[in-house]
Amino acid sequence: MKIKIKLFTLIFAIGVMTFTSCTLEGGESLNGASTTSISDDLSRGELPQAVSGVLSDMRLRLNTQIDVQSIFGREYYYFTSSDPRFEGDVVTGNLDNNTFYTTTPWASRYGAIKDINLALAGLENTTSDFSAQEIASISGVLNTLKAHELLSVANNQYTNGIRIDVSDPDNLGAFVTYAEALTEINSLLTTAAGNLASGGSALPFNLSSGYDGFNTPAGFLEFNKALNARVEAYRGNYANVLTLLGDSFMDMAGDLNTGVYHTYSLSGADQANPLFITLNQEANVRVAHSSFTDDALAMDSRVDKVVMRDGPREASGLVGTHDVWIYQSNVDDVPMIRNEELILLYAEANMVTSPADAVMAIDVIRNAAGVGPYLGLQTPAALEDEILFQRRYSLFGEGHRWIDMRRFDRISELPNDRAGDSVPDAVPVPANENQ
Repeated sequence: MKIKIKLFTLIFAIGVMTFTSCTLEGGESLNGASTTSISDDLSRGELPQAVSGVLSDMRLRLNTQIDVQSIFGREYYYFTSSDPRFEGDVVTGNLDNNTFYTTTPWASRYGAIKDINLALAGLENTTSDFSAQEIASISGVLNTLKAHELLSVANNQYTNGIRIDVSDPDNLGAFVTYAEALTEINSLLTTAAGNLASGGSALPFNLSSGYDGFNTPAGFLEFNKALNARVEAYRGNYANVLTLLGDSFMDMAGDLNTGVYHTYSLSGADQANPLFITLNQEANVRVAHSSFTDDALAMDSRVDKVVMRDGPREASGLVGTHDVWIYQSNVDDVPMIRNEELILLYAEANMVTSPADAVMAIDVIRNAAGVGPYLGLQTPAALEDEILFQRRYSLFGEGHRWIDMRRFDRISELPNDRAGDSVPDAVPVPANENQ
């Protein structure tokens, strides 16, 4: 994402390295605009800067969060000479509540949420000439992005809980359960959807290229509905999932990669894709878990997401023979949500009430992967197995496998390659959050 002006990115890039609490304080950016000026009265000129800051900060330490979730899901291992805790703490499940894999994803996501809260406060206090439609569309976009970030935190913390209300750093809201968090996130998305629906035909700011096709109120509403379908699937509200998918960008005949993405570039103060690593590295490498290739169906094109190494890489008794090759350059986009996931959510939502529709959606994914139609039983149990299998390969390395196995009470089925390794069901709340 090419950012010309960023209000909050520098603030929180520094803050994430030094703080982990929701009480992160803002400061002055290089552009001279302060967080106080934004929250006191958001001007038309400051709006693009505020949105750019949000989009940029949503990417901070995303690699750490995806790496930890992918290791928990036994999708891949991350071996790095700079920090053996990826192959130690994270694989053993013996997690520290005061170290980087706990604190930095938490701080980064809440840093982006603070960006959003400041902009929303400024929008409420604005004296600029925004129309009612513009205010509605701005609010709808910001609250949809806020819901995305809250969901990211909730999925990491699970039963340990999160804070939803963090708008006042001196009076933080209480921790809520995972179920309560999902309810609040669903409500936030529903309200944002109403705002987007009344937001007119154009947004009064530009989004990054990762939102191409979604950069109008109507387009962003489709993203909102897709994200809420994911939330409702996590809640088991499958009738709602189907309704939301019908209003989203899901397209059974469309490109499976259509969706919303984080974008990267090598220009200016922007950042490169931190999930990219060239092949056959030794000191810093992501290697696929052996089960990914061992369990794959013959001719499955999704196995191309890994590439056989010139030689195995071993660390602390863990071995990998294939490099992860999802991102093939340091400017590749990273998905937030894609059509492929939506089609699989459709299959999941139908697996009990309409198995024929579930199989139809499954076959869209199977045929795209080159493995042919599903010929198994159409019982709920058999379809659950099949959908989880397809999600495993379609969404490999995107942070879903661990969450999927957890929500279906199947974490115990994930492999452990060493005695003493285990898969936790939640990341600890950072030590300084004072629950």
